[in-house]
Amino acid sequence: MNHSKTLAQSPSPDMNAAALRILRRLLAGIERQPALRLGDVLLHEFEAHPEYTLIIRDPGLLRRLVLRPDPLLLAEAYFRGTIDIEGDLYTALGLKAHFEKFSLSWRDKLALLRDALILRVSDQDGLKPSRSLASRVARRFSHRHSRQTDRAAISFHYDVSNVFYGLWLDAERVYSCAYFETPDDTLDQAQRNKLEHICRKLRLQPGERLLDIGCGWGALVCWAAREHGVRAYGITLSQQQLEYARERIRSEGLQDLVTVELRDYRDLDGTAVFDKVSSIGMFEHVGLAHLPAYYAVVQRVLRPGGLFLNHGITHDEEGWNRTVATDFINRYVFPDGELDCVSNIQLGMERSGFEIHDVEGLRSHYALTLRHWVQRLEARREEALQEVDEVTFRVWRLYMAACALEFEAGGTGIYQIVASKRDDGRWPVPLTRRDLYSGTTPSKPMTVREK
Repeated sequence: MNHSKTLAQSPSPDMNAAALRILRRLLAGIERQPALRLGDVLLHEFEAHPEYTLIIRDPGLLRRLVLRPDPLLLAEAYFRGTIDIEGDLYTALGLKAHFEKFSLSWRDKLALLRDALILRVSDQDGLKPSRSLASRVARRFSHRHSRQTDRAAISFHYDVSNVFYGLWLDAERVYSCAYFETPDDTLDQAQRNKLEHICRKLRLQPGERLLDIGCGWGALVCWAAREHGVRAYGITLSQQQLEYARERIRSEGLQDLVTVELRDYRDLDGTAVFDKVSSIGMFEHVGLAHLPAYYAVVQRVLRPGGLFLNHGITHDEEGWNRTVATDFINRYVFPDGELDCVSNIQLGMERSGFEIHDVEGLRSHYALTLRHWVQRLEARREEALQEVDEVTFRVWRLYMAACALEFEAGGTGIYQIVASKRDDGRWPVPLTRRDLYSGTTPSKPMTVREK
C-alpha cells in the first residue's frame, strides 16, 4: 500500500488543490509514483521515498496536458525548463509509455478543465516560443535526402560544439556503440575494444586502402593507420568534425597514411579503389529509399573480394513509421534519420550483390554506452553549459537517456554486418572467427574450389 502524505502549504490553497487533482488524475495508474511540486511548493508524496520529483514551474502546462496528454509536449516543456525532474531520470521517462496509452473521457476532461481554469499562469509563460528551442527543432526537413538536406541534417546534429562532445565521449572520441568485454569496462576501454574489433573483422593488413564513410572525428581511420598500417581515407559532412580530424591527424603524425575530406558518399570517385570499406553509425542518415544507391556506391569503389563492414542502428519493425519516438528523433535530434529492421538491411545488401559473412548484434552494448554518456554529461554539466545553452544540454540528456531505455527494452537494436563484394566464388575471410579473439594472424583466405 502506498504511503501518502499531503505537504502543500501555499498562500493559494485552491490553486494547489486544483493542481494536485489534475496531477493525480493524469498520473493515475503509474506504478512508481513521483513526488509532485508546483513551483517551490511540494504538493504531494505518494511514496515514502519517491525515486524522483516531478516539478511543474508553470500551471499553464497542466491545462494543455488535460486537453492533449502528449509525450512530445512533456519533452518540449522539459527542454524549456517548464517541467523538471529531480532524482532518477530513467524512472521518470516511464511517463512516455503512460501518456502514449492514456485517455480521458469528456466528462473527466470537463472536470479537469474546471480545475485547470483555477490555475494562475505566470507572467513569463514557459509555454511561449523559445528562441533557443526553436533553433533546436528541425522543421525544414522532409526526408528528400538531397545532398544539401543531408549536409544540413548532419550539421544540425554534429556541428554543435567539438568541445561539448569531448566532455562526455571517450578519449578516442567515438560517437557510436562501444564494445564491452565485461559490464565493468570503462567507456574508454570499451571504445578501444570496438575500434580494434572492427579492424579485426575487416582483417586489415598493412598497406591496404580503407574507406571510412562517415568518419566522425577520425577515431577509426587514425586507429586503423596507427595500429594496422593501412592507408585510410575518411569522409564526413560535418565541418567541425573535419577540422578536428585534420588537426588530430597532424598531431599524431599520420599525414602520410590518413586523409579526411568533406564529401558526400555519392560523390566518391573511381572503381575498385579500396580494399576495405567501413561505415560506422552513418547509414541511419541515408534514408531507406536511398539505401540501394548507397550500397551501389560501396560496390563500385570496393575491389572484388573486398570486405564491407556496415554498423548501424535498427528498428524492431519494418519501415520508418510515424510514432512518438520517430517524431521526437526527427524533430529534435536526427532530422531525416530513418531506421529499418535488420532483416531488411541484410536483404538490401544481398540484392546489391554483397555476400554476407557475419552479423553481430550489439544492443546491450549500446545501452551500456548510452548510460555512460548520460552519466558523463551530467557530471560535467557546468562545463557543457559553457559550450551550449540549457535547451541543447537538456535535449541531449533526455535523448540519450530515452535511447538507453529503448535499447534495453529491445525496441531498437544495432548490428555489425560484414559482407564482401563477390569475386568468382573466392572466400575472403578465414574459416573460423578465432582470429577475432585470439590475436593470431588470420589464416589465408581460400576459394570454395580449394580442398
